[in-house]
Amino acid sequence: MKACIVVGTYFSPGQTFVNRHIEKLFGGDTCVISDSLNDLRDTDDRFMGWHSVPVSGVTKPFQRLTNHLRHGSSRMPHGAADRAVRKFLREQAPDVILAEFGPQGVAIAPIANKLGIPVFCYFRGSDASSRIRHDHVQRAYQRMMPRLEGIFAVSQFLLDNLARRDIRHPNAVVIPSGVDVRRFVPGDKTPLSCLGVGRFVEKKAPLLTIRAFAEATQNLDDAHLTMIGDGDLLESARSLVSELGIAHKVSLPGALPHEDVRQHLERTEFYIQHSVTANNGNTEGLPTAIQEAMSAGCITVSTRHAGIPEAVEEGRSGFLVDELDEVAFTNAIRDAVKLPEEKRREMAAYARAVALEKFDNAKLLTQLEQALATAVNR
Repeated sequence: MKACIVVGTYFSPGQTFVNRHIEKLFGGDTCVISDSLNDLRDTDDRFMGWHSVPVSGVTKPFQRLTNHLRHGSSRMPHGAADRAVRKFLREQAPDVILAEFGPQGVAIAPIANKLGIPVFCYFRGSDASSRIRHDHVQRAYQRMMPRLEGIFAVSQFLLDNLARRDIRHPNAVVIPSGVDVRRFVPGDKTPLSCLGVGRFVEKKAPLLTIRAFAEATQNLDDAHLTMIGDGDLLESARSLVSELGIAHKVSLPGALPHEDVRQHLERTEFYIQHSVTANNGNTEGLPTAIQEAMSAGCITVSTRHAGIPEAVEEGRSGFLVDELDEVAFTNAIRDAVKLPEEKRREMAAYARAVALEKFDNAKLLTQLEQALATAVNR
């Protein structure tokens, strides 16, 4: 079996799940169509960036309008680019196409249908949340669905979100991105250690997290929070830490390599992430960082947001509160760090067991391969 993976940009370091599919799906027998290629990874003739194909400026407006009317989107290959994509697919001869994210599915599905190649689309977060607030995106997804063999999503929440906009497919399967449970393992936990991982953006509510931690641990001098990541709110977060006088209890090192994140999770007792729906409607799918934290035996304190309740069981592997409820989040952190040692070990072990059962990316990759192979055989 050979798969063609369709992505926005190659190479994107943060899209570890996409890169794993490119490297591992069907033993690495893959080719890649992207909007554009950068120089972060070497490429060969298995990789194509269709934005680099010259397109006639004379016919471009007409072709974009035609695609918009026919497919609900003007952001798809047309003219010379369309012909180049088809030529690439004929030469590479994949058995199946997997579009990573909704917009890529919209772009590739008509071409796949013309060539008779089964095509699937994988939804992961903003493509099934903030994007579908727009009428033209809903229309594009609705027109895409009959062209697909099936869809995948990292959480049931995303499938339900699509269904509320009448975007459905009879062959819809939840497959989380998953983590390498052989690398993310529990280590010697530092007592009262807390960790958050993610960009300092509205969707992660980092300032609320810092305030809640400061209030919840004001009488616990040994408690410490490390928040790894960068983003627009990082400097505001650093100013807040200084203003609250908690620089000795909160570390904000910025973005760190993934291996450093793994080492932090190995030693951390509590994983803290206050995910919320952004003002533009953007949500999580099922945060990879929470799956990694559970695999590393961390007790999670988070929110009833998107796919998080599908992973974290309240009272068994963590604590969940409503979005933007700072008082409840403060109390949840306080309750977590005051747990008896025996209860901490019990919850940590349960989190690890759930990760082994539900988030082992090797098992999930096999599940994805089986779903794709079934469509090809059918």
